[in-house]
Amino acid sequence: MSSPEAHPRIATLTLNPAVDIACTAPAVVPTHKIRTSDERLDPGGGGINVARVMHVLGTDAEAVIMTGGVTGRLVEELLDADGIPWQSLPICGRTRISLNVHDRQSGLEYRFVPEGPDIAENEWRHALDILRDVAADWIVASGSLPRGVPVDFYGQAAAIAARRGQKFVLDTSGPGLKEAVGHGVDLLKLSLGELEFLIGEQARQPGQQEKEIAALHRAGAARMIAVSLGREGALLATAADVIRLPALPVKEHSAVGAGDSFLAGLVLGLARGMSECDALALAVAAGSAAVTTYGTARVQRDHVDELFHQLQGAELPAFPMAKRSSL
Repeated sequence: MSSPEAHPRIATLTLNPAVDIACTAPAVVPTHKIRTSDERLDPGGGGINVARVMHVLGTDAEAVIMTGGVTGRLVEELLDADGIPWQSLPICGRTRISLNVHDRQSGLEYRFVPEGPDIAENEWRHALDILRDVAADWIVASGSLPRGVPVDFYGQAAAIAARRGQKFVLDTSGPGLKEAVGHGVDLLKLSLGELEFLIGEQARQPGQQEKEIAALHRAGAARMIAVSLGREGALLATAADVIRLPALPVKEHSAVGAGDSFLAGLVLGLARGMSECDALALAVAAGSAAVTTYGTARVQRDHVDELFHQLQGAELPAFPMAKRSSL
């Protein structure tokens, strides 16, 4: 990340944000009152997490968010505290609260994620109207569709971005994901589980993963497809090739927001004009930095930069379509 930084215009969209509470407990056991410590409060939800990580890495993205009730106002207050520009889409329902508990005895992490409010038709249509006016070169839609929002919402959003000459990035799951592929998405970010959901079978071997992501790309699912594989690294399919980068050996504390941090690094790298391989390296570095901390998508720029440079000496597994540029 030593090259001069561009300042691209990026906006993120979060339809189902949350107040994310993270804490630790001696042990998570039934019926007993569990005393917690090390409490952290973060504004959460896919697009919000992406915007927060981009801010740390030196580029501000406007967070467009659906918020309601006192919890929605708390999300806005937390964004202000983090210095994140935001635009609210008010809703009648209350923004959800999620809880992440790290059990010190077992080392396990417990994640409690409510489904969130029910969104009225006029509210989700207002979100589409707002997208028609957002001043950005990149629109990053990340997170689940709340109740009441049609499964083709992200497909509609991608079409709006395409008409305005904007690049549309999507990270979601379930029916909303399936309905959006092939509808003008520029960058589709998947987990391994989401890749398997789309292809209808398991893909646990590296060669099969590369074959399946290349097939999805050829079928027109998106102009670029990234798959984050956790400890197995990451893949990026482009018109030219499929790139695989290894994971970085880091001590894991929490996976909350790691995928969003990965996406933030990837989009930021591409938007700044990095090569596709460099952008993927920045994504892996940001995702790896996120898992070393407690709380949601909490990274430090110096740490991301250090991890990014560690990938300079990494070797790609042999794969006929793979190539990498010089970092």
